[in-house]
This record gives sequence, C-alpha cells and structure tokens, in this order.
Amino acid sequence: MSDGALSFVDAHVHFWNSARLPYPWLAEVPAIAGPHTPVELASEAGAQRPTEMVFVESAVAPAHALNEVRWVEELAARNPRIAIAAVVAQVAVDRGAETEAALTALGRHAAVRGVRHIIEQHPEPDYCVRPAFIAGVQRVGERGWTFDLCVRPAQLPACIALVRISPATLFVLDHAGKPDIRRGALDPWRTQIADLARLPNVVCKLSGLVTEADPASWTAETLRPYVEHLLSCFGPARLLFGSDWPVVNLAANYHRWLETALALLAPLSAGERAAVMSDNARRIYRLNMGIS
Repeated sequence: MSDGALSFVDAHVHFWNSARLPYPWLAEVPAIAGPHTPVELASEAGAQRPTEMVFVESAVAPAHALNEVRWVEELAARNPRIAIAAVVAQVAVDRGAETEAALTALGRHAAVRGVRHIIEQHPEPDYCVRPAFIAGVQRVGERGWTFDLCVRPAQLPACIALVRISPATLFVLDHAGKPDIRRGALDPWRTQIADLARLPNVVCKLSGLVTEADPASWTAETLRPYVEHLLSCFGPARLLFGSDWPVVNLAANYHRWLETALALLAPLSAGERAAVMSDNARRIYRLNMGIS
C-alpha cells in the first residue's frame, strides 16, 4: 500500500506565496517561508502525491482571507494534476454581521466546504464558548459546512462544550488536538479526547503529530500510543489522514509522514485503512461535488 500506486486523499494541506499574499507568521519559521504551491508539493511527493486534497486556510493576514480562496481556486485551475478538491476557508466567526457577510461572500465559491477560526492562539480558556463565537459556528453548520478546531489540549474542555451545544455543525479536530508528544504526555489529553469522541458531530484528523514531537528524534513508536488512542476513541470511520504540508517539513518530509501513518494503520483491515486514507475525507468534505 505504500508504493507509487497508492491512492489517497490528503485532508489537510496548506499553500502560500508571500509575493502574492501576506502571511506574517512565516517570519517565525524561515525554513518553510518560501513559496509552497501545488508545484512544490508535486515535486516533493513525486509518485506518492495525493489523488485529491483539501486546502486548509494558511493563516493569511485576515483582510486577505477571501483573496486566499480566490488564489487557491486559481491554483486548482492551473494545476489539474494536483486535485484541490475542497477549501476550508478562514473566517472570524465571532464578529456578528461581519461574520455573516464573510460567510455570504464565501457562499459564492463552490470550493468552500468548511471554515476555520484558529482557537489555539487565544489564551482565554472560554474563548470558543462565548456567545458570539457559538453563534458564528452554528451559522457555519447551517450552511452545511464543517468547522475546524485548531486547539491545544488545555482548550479541549471548552471545545467539548462548543461541540455539544452545536449539534447541527460537524466539527473536524485538527492535528488530534496537538498532544504534547515532545514530553510524552498522554494525560489529560487522553481523557479529553475520549470525552470529545463521544459526541457524534466531531471527527479527527490524523495529522500534525510529528511537529508536536521532538523533530530530531521522533519515530513511529513515539507516535503509536497517540494514534492507538485516536483509533480506540474515534474508530477508523471518523479519522482522516492529513499531511499538514508544508508545516510537516519542520519535522519530516512528505514521504516519511505518509509512510509512518501507513505503518501505524497497518493493523487495520484494508477497508478500514481506505476509510482513514480517503473515504472519510470524501464523505465529510463532499469531494464528489468537485471544484469550480
């Protein structure tokens, strides 16, 4: 399953080009600050390139969030061999009328299947359960879009409350809630993930784990306890493979993370592996609709 014939969906990729749009945070990570587009991904992934992929907003300067969607649509049109099948767009969901206007504008773009408002950068533990935030997230669900949760373990209790109070919104937990793998910490992340997974309207991305580990020393065995716990809680039907490319390059290249994920999923049946590697992403992001 790890040869060039592998067919899979990458449910979490980023693109950026600072010559086109501003990404202030890239100044902190010069190793990956250069242009990263489907051209670079195709070159790096080679024969192991994804069959389809989901672009997730790349923390562009907020004023350019809609421009980022338009740019990605242009990239999709110019690079048909790398199929950008869906977009998760940046929206500040707690701005009332401003949020509604942003969602209306995004509704004109068929590529958009989800929204992300990064929570992890806000230190307030109750940030995502404030009334304006809840209202915005629920509006996202009313439009039939997913909402990505990008959080740290300390924020998981509030996320559980948000998911519970928004049953009509489908949530996607990015990077497994970013457990502290570098320190080998399983708790309280382990309990919080179990509590979150008991709610039916949340799925989880098998992504971003290597950058939470020690980039110089991590191995598949380092990640195994975390992946096994995710499988035990969410099951193969609610996990989605994602590379988090090119952020993953801070700790591994595309090939190494892909091969590691496949090795960790090896105990599953062929059908279960296919669910994690492609089928779940196709269902959750409605990839059969195509991009236009």
